[in-house]
Amino acid sequence: MARLILHGIPVSAGISIGKAFFAWRDNISTLPRGIVTPGAAQSEVERLESAVEAVQNELTQARNRVPAELKDHAAIIDSHLLIAADPKLIKDAARRIQEQNITAEWALEQAVEAIALAFSSIEDDYIRERVQDVRVVADRISKRLMGASGCLKRPLQERMVLMAHDLAPADTMELPLDKIMSFATSEGGKTSHTGILARSMLIPAVVGVSNLEEHVNDGDLVIVDALRGFIIVDPNEDELADYTELKFQFEAYQKALHKECRLPAETVDGYRVEVVANIEMTEEVAQVLDSGGEGVGLYRTEYAYLSRPALPTEDQLYEEYSELASIMAPGKVIFRTLDVGADKMLTEQTLMREPNPALGLRAIRYCLRNIDVFKTQLRAILRASVHGNVALMFPMISGLQELRQAKVLLNEVRMELDRARQPYNPNMPVGIMIELPSAVLIADSLAQEVDFFSIGTNDLIQYSLGIDRGNKHVSYLYQPQHPAIVRSIKFVVDAAHREGIEVSVCGEVAADPYCIPILLGMQIDAISIAPQSIPGIKRIIRRTNMEECKTLLNEVLRTATVARINRVVKDTIFKQFPEELTFYSSLIDHDD
Repeated sequence: MARLILHGIPVSAGISIGKAFFAWRDNISTLPRGIVTPGAAQSEVERLESAVEAVQNELTQARNRVPAELKDHAAIIDSHLLIAADPKLIKDAARRIQEQNITAEWALEQAVEAIALAFSSIEDDYIRERVQDVRVVADRISKRLMGASGCLKRPLQERMVLMAHDLAPADTMELPLDKIMSFATSEGGKTSHTGILARSMLIPAVVGVSNLEEHVNDGDLVIVDALRGFIIVDPNEDELADYTELKFQFEAYQKALHKECRLPAETVDGYRVEVVANIEMTEEVAQVLDSGGEGVGLYRTEYAYLSRPALPTEDQLYEEYSELASIMAPGKVIFRTLDVGADKMLTEQTLMREPNPALGLRAIRYCLRNIDVFKTQLRAILRASVHGNVALMFPMISGLQELRQAKVLLNEVRMELDRARQPYNPNMPVGIMIELPSAVLIADSLAQEVDFFSIGTNDLIQYSLGIDRGNKHVSYLYQPQHPAIVRSIKFVVDAAHREGIEVSVCGEVAADPYCIPILLGMQIDAISIAPQSIPGIKRIIRRTNMEECKTLLNEVLRTATVARINRVVKDTIFKQFPEELTFYSSLIDHDD
C-alpha cells in the first residue's frame, strides 16, 4: 500500500501508531435485493420477525456484559433495543415486503432510508446522527437475515488500530479493549455513540473516514491523528518521527489535564467560576464526572420527544429526569424545557411547513401554544426536583409576556401536584436563556422575575448578526468576538448582577479559549460546555489572572472592529497559553 492520507472527523482526541485490524470485514456482503413470489411474502415477513427477535436477544446479552466501569453507557444499548423493537421500523419493512414482494433485507433497507430522508433536514448534529443508530441496528438485523455472525473474525493477539464500517456499542462490548489502540470507522459523526464511548474510554477515534475500507488493508501500518482527523496509511520515516513526538507531548498534556480537572476553576487571584456540562442523555454523565464537571448546566430535553414515534408520557419523562438528578446530586441539573422547531421538529411541526421555521413556532412559543405537552413536561421536571439539585430553564424568551405566561402554567402545575399530593421542590430555581436581542435589551426587567440567566451564545450571535452559521455563503460572519456580541453579553451580565442573580454562558463562546479571559473579565458566574472541553477550560481559568482579564476586557470594549479585537485577544492569549492552543482547538465542541 502506497502512502495515503484519509480524512475523517476527530471524536476522541489522541494519536496512535500501529497496524490496522478490520474486526468484521468478512461479514460484509452484497445485500440481496430480489423479488419474491406473492405467496412467499408472508414467509419473508416471518423471516424478518425472527431476525429481529434474535437481534433483540443479542443486544440484551450484550447489555448484560457491560462491565461495571462502563455501566453508565448501558443506556446506549437500551436505545438500540428500543430501535429493534420499534413497531414503525419493522411494520414499515413488513408492509414493503407485502406490497412490493421484495426480500426482507431490501425492505428493511428501504425502511431505514425513509427514516434517514425524514431526518436529513435536521440541522442539529446530535439528533440527525441518531439515524446512524437506526442503521447500526438494521445492519445487525440484515446480517442475521443473511446468516452472518457478529463475532470477531479472529482474536486479537497484539495491540492494533481497530477499523470498522461502524462500531455499535454492543460490538464494543465484545472487544478486548486492552488490545485496542484507537478506532477508525467509515460511518459516524461528532455525536455518534462511537465517539461517546471512545471519549469515555480515552481511546483516540476518527469517524466518517472517506474510503476507509477501500484503501486500508489488514496489517497496514497507520497513524491515527485524532487531533486533526487524519488517517495516514504507510507513513514515511519523517511522519513516524514527528507523530511519535506529538503523541508523547499530547499524552503528557492529557495527564496534566486529568490530574487537575477536579480542582476548582479558580483564577490565580481567587475568582471562582462554576464549570458545568451540556448534555442530551444520561449516559453522558460518566464523562461529565470524569472531566471534572460540577453539574449539568444545560440538559437538552428534545431527544425524548424526537426518538419516539409518539410523545413521551409524564412517567417516562419523570423516570429519565429523576435518574439524571439522582446521579448528579449534589451537583445541579438545569433542565431546558422543550426546544423544538427550526431544525428539530416534531411531526406536527413538519406538517405546518412554516416559511421560516427558525423565526417561527419554536421553543417556548411552541410550548405556550401546546399547553398539554408543556404541562406534561413541567410536571415531570417538578416531580424529579425532589431527587436532586434541579432547576428549570425556559428557552428563547423574547419578552416579559412570554415569561409570565410560562410561569403561570408552572404555578398551575404546582397546584395540580399539590391536589394530587405529589411531592416536589417548591423552591426549585427557574431561569431563562438569553438568546434573542430583545431579551438582551430588557435583561434588567427579566432579571427581576427569574432566579438565573443562561446566555445561549450560538443563537444570540445568529440572531444579533442576522446570519445562519450553517449557510456557507455567510458563515464567515459568525463572529463571537464581534463588538456587538461582547457588549451584549456584558450588558446581560451587569443586569443580572444588579438584581443579584447568577449568569452562565454556554455555546461556542464558552468553549473558546480565546473568549474565556473576556468572559472572566465580565465576572460571569458559570460556564456550561461540552464535557470533553471541561478539563482544558478549567486549566486555562486556573492559570488566568482576573485583574489582567478586566484590563483585557476594557480594551476590547473600547475597540470597534472584529479584526482589532481578534488581534488584541490573540496576542494576549497566545503569550499565556501556547501549550493549550497547540492541542485545544481540536477538542472544542461546536454544539450549543
